[in-house]
Amino acid sequence: MLNFENSPKKATNLSLNIGLLEAARQLGLNLSQTVNTLLADEVKRRYWAKWNEDNRDAISAYNDRIAKHGLPLTQYRSWGQSLGDGRTER
Repeated sequence: MLNFENSPKKATNLSLNIGLLEAARQLGLNLSQTVNTLLADEVKRRYWAKWNEDNRDAISAYNDRIAKHGLPLTQYRSWGQSLGDGRTER
């Protein structure tokens, strides 16, 4: 879904700040790889931010249900006596 590792590349024109471009070249940065990596990170960040926003109501309802009723199948756990909210009954 968000795996861009094996996607083909396409030549693209970008307008960049001249001073920034010169500094990057002096540092030996591979501009294509740097922009590609940073753009992929930003696309993923925005994708998940949108996903969280789009699913906010469902996530909230699920969290409310867990807070009220605990985790499903808790009684079948073989470790600890979880209350379903991270606490352990003693």
